[in-house]
Amino acid sequence: MKFISKKIFFVACVLFLGGATSCDEDFLERKPLDAISDADVWKDPALVEAFVNDLYGRIWDPFTDSWKVMHTAVSDEGMYLRDKGTDVVVKGTLTPENMGTLTQFGQWGNYYKGIRNCNIFLERINEVPFKDETLKNRLTGEVRFIRAYYYFNLVSHFGGIPLVKENFSLEDSEGMFVPRNTFEECVNAIVEDCDSAIELLGASYNNDNLGRATKYSAMALKSRMLLYAASDLFNKPGNTNALVGYTSGDQTQRWQAAKAAAKALIDNPGKHGLYTPTDSGAENYTRIFLDNHNPEILFAKLHNKQLKGTSVDLWNGPNGYHNWGGNLPIENFVTGYQLKDGTPFSWNNPEHATQPYKNRDPRFYASILYNGAVWRNRPADAAATEPEGIIQTGSKEVWNAATNKVEVVWGVDTRFSPIENWNASTTGYYTRKFLDKNVDGQFFRGDQPWIMFRYAEVLLNYAEACLELGETEEARTYINKVRTRAGMPAIASSVAGQALEDLYRYERKYELAFEGHRYFDIRRWLIAEQVMNGPANGIDIVAKLNPDKTTHTLQYNIVSVGPRSFHPKGYFSPIPVSEIQKNAKLEQNPNY
Repeated sequence: MKFISKKIFFVACVLFLGGATSCDEDFLERKPLDAISDADVWKDPALVEAFVNDLYGRIWDPFTDSWKVMHTAVSDEGMYLRDKGTDVVVKGTLTPENMGTLTQFGQWGNYYKGIRNCNIFLERINEVPFKDETLKNRLTGEVRFIRAYYYFNLVSHFGGIPLVKENFSLEDSEGMFVPRNTFEECVNAIVEDCDSAIELLGASYNNDNLGRATKYSAMALKSRMLLYAASDLFNKPGNTNALVGYTSGDQTQRWQAAKAAAKALIDNPGKHGLYTPTDSGAENYTRIFLDNHNPEILFAKLHNKQLKGTSVDLWNGPNGYHNWGGNLPIENFVTGYQLKDGTPFSWNNPEHATQPYKNRDPRFYASILYNGAVWRNRPADAAATEPEGIIQTGSKEVWNAATNKVEVVWGVDTRFSPIENWNASTTGYYTRKFLDKNVDGQFFRGDQPWIMFRYAEVLLNYAEACLELGETEEARTYINKVRTRAGMPAIASSVAGQALEDLYRYERKYELAFEGHRYFDIRRWLIAEQVMNGPANGIDIVAKLNPDKTTHTLQYNIVSVGPRSFHPKGYFSPIPVSEIQKNAKLEQNPNY
């Protein structure tokens, strides 16, 4: 079908296509598009389906966002080449006044408009003359899931937010302004919508409806919501502010609920599972994010390169390919990748320090473009300088016999490159994950899906809940399912306690890298102050000329590329001042 798997246009376009796909004989007698009224929509199942398709279009994703800024840039994973508002987060200066400068945070208005439309649908769906209940149930389940997803995203940033489940008339101006609900009430509402969606949605859909939410999408969302709800951020002893966490109840019971939600999907996966199309851990991991409709995907926003497509290759690729180097890994993150044998990497180990990119976790090679990485063929103007398609983020000393001096030649992917050096990395790395080396991002768009829920996350959710409940062996088993798929050695049965928790957090950090999880994980674990204070680092690589004036020795120097500071108030985002000014009943988050 035309809507989800191939195109989500503006609602006007979608409404036209929705009407055009109807088999009614009187199609040619229908009203022109600009004459379609609200009442008309609820008389036509095709228009109602188009209405729901527009709700999918409101779901934010960085592959099509105008700035392409990922949550990576405001976590300890990376940074963004251009500020675009991210500095106020990583420097601890985010305020209600500047909240709106961040597109990935400024979804309050967008999602509440979407919630309003969800509510309109749920109020009017019984008016629609469906031929049978099948389509009605499916669309209702989709709307329940989408509303839960909107609410989940708001709660993840702000804590308790206003739960609006009915629409107010313009005459009811007082009713339009409501206070925030408690965090607990919001969690319960999200879970309720998920449970309803699970009952109404199918396990899978045919090619005409690929990309629509399924029961597994709703199960995955429920799993994540309950995992977050059980975490320490929302279960602080003695908390008295019900907007930002629980004030009563048992955290252990919440972990049990999180465990059960994840296990429900694991025990009934349908066609879903870890994706292993090859014998290579790195290739398997790479293809999760390139192969549309693979069995690991539980819910994703699809893109069609024949239409708008994605521009992630252009926005994140190296400048030496005429790409724009947007979301950049930092050395703090890169250092953390283990060696392939499961032991830690250390710059203090001379063997590691002389060959830092050798024998690392296979996910490193699928996620990071580093100096010396083999990539794709260069465009013609860059091929004259670097014909082999190997990433160059360092410099090289060469001997000039004519001048009897050492000269420095800079790599084509550096900030001293002759090719678009203003788009070059400041950290010495580029993001490899999500990029398709068969797509020339300078001229063409890709069709990579933005995956919001995948099976590996649910396995890790389950493992975390088991860890918190003291079920060590069960936790280790499920961590190892994810770890060994990537080509890493299984965690030994002797590993327990803090060591096992550390390995779990390693696994979640690097398995889910750049997918938007880390920003929330370091907050719900209450470790943001630990990992976000201090400089963001990069790597300066120089091929030093040896005394023979022909051979070289690579030197790696860690350098600061920007200060970072985390204030405890940053565990929650401030409600934008514009929203407070509109609704005096909104209480601001603590310390803002």
